[in-house]
Amino acid sequence: MIAATDYESIFERPFGGPLAGVVVADLSRVLAGPYATMLLADMGALVVKVESPHGDDTRGWVPPVRDGVGTYYLTANRNKYSIAIDFSDPEQLALANRIVDRADVLVENFRPGGLKRFGLDAETVRARHPELIYASVTGFGSKGGADLPGYDLLAQAVSGLMSLTGEAEGDPLKVGVAVVDVITGLHATAGILAALHARSATGTGDRIETNLLSSILSGLVNQASAHVAAGIVPARMGNEHPSLYPYEPFPTADRQLVIAVGNDRQFAHLCEVVGLPDAPADQRFATMGARNANRALLRELLVERLRTAGADVWFDALRAAGVPCGPIQGIDGGVRLADQLGLEPIALAGPPGSGVPTVRHPVSYENAKVDYSQAPPALDGDRGRVLRWLASER
Repeated sequence: MIAATDYESIFERPFGGPLAGVVVADLSRVLAGPYATMLLADMGALVVKVESPHGDDTRGWVPPVRDGVGTYYLTANRNKYSIAIDFSDPEQLALANRIVDRADVLVENFRPGGLKRFGLDAETVRARHPELIYASVTGFGSKGGADLPGYDLLAQAVSGLMSLTGEAEGDPLKVGVAVVDVITGLHATAGILAALHARSATGTGDRIETNLLSSILSGLVNQASAHVAAGIVPARMGNEHPSLYPYEPFPTADRQLVIAVGNDRQFAHLCEVVGLPDAPADQRFATMGARNANRALLRELLVERLRTAGADVWFDALRAAGVPCGPIQGIDGGVRLADQLGLEPIALAGPPGSGVPTVRHPVSYENAKVDYSQAPPALDGDRGRVLRWLASER
């Protein structure tokens, strides 16, 4: 870890976030690894994205596109600096090793053992660089699942996530976003931050590993716990919740409204607003367990009342009463709502006046600022700056 001011002039960017001074060699591609390294870059780390001569696969995952580049790539690569390196070329491989030797953190998501033939595996690299934090992201671990390709859809399928998604009588469905990759990237980020904290006390790096299957099993939370703690195999319930009611979309006079009641107090407020004042004292609905046992009857009563007005009317009235609810809308509506709530969901990454629209970093800091001055880089677009940085004294 070095002073960020040592390379600010080379990379023409202020590195003032909470991770200023941390250098990351990013050998990952697609989503889980790049998402983790983008979060680190947002927090002030210098992230050098080492790509093959063909570039990150997601550059060509189109449509949709912006300025000829897949928006999939843009979603996880701002605030990084790209250099293309062919590991099969000895001179270029030596360059990769120089980047790694300057790094505090290395992130990779090659198949287990895939970097050994280049001498970039954890054992080889950490033997000469014991302060390095070597973070590996795999599909199914480095033991029995080492040969399995790590694609989000496969992990959704074999983990049980798809078995929980969709209508009870319909086919299993994947989630509409690569949620396993995202959760894995978050776990990788948390592990890296923990390792950096430990290194500050011990001076020694660490080898950390996470994988798609372990990450989503952890992310299945109550559903996975139902099996491992109670021997139950949860099944699809459509939009319903196995333990909470009412907790699903309801039809109104014009469109559906999600109501998410988590306790008896919220249920009482719901009943007061919709005109069912006696329901909270009715033994069939007085507790969460009772409401779950009698959800068909309760749904019928609620639907009858909710159909008397539109979703926006109910949203305003229920929100005022402290009842969790919201209309179902598209991503455009989600971004618009975040903007209305002052969350500033869009951040322009790059120079003022020519930035690329990206989704804002999800954490704010009272004493630090997230910087968005570097747009997702063009393939090998920062070779000159990386080489000047390597030539500079450490």
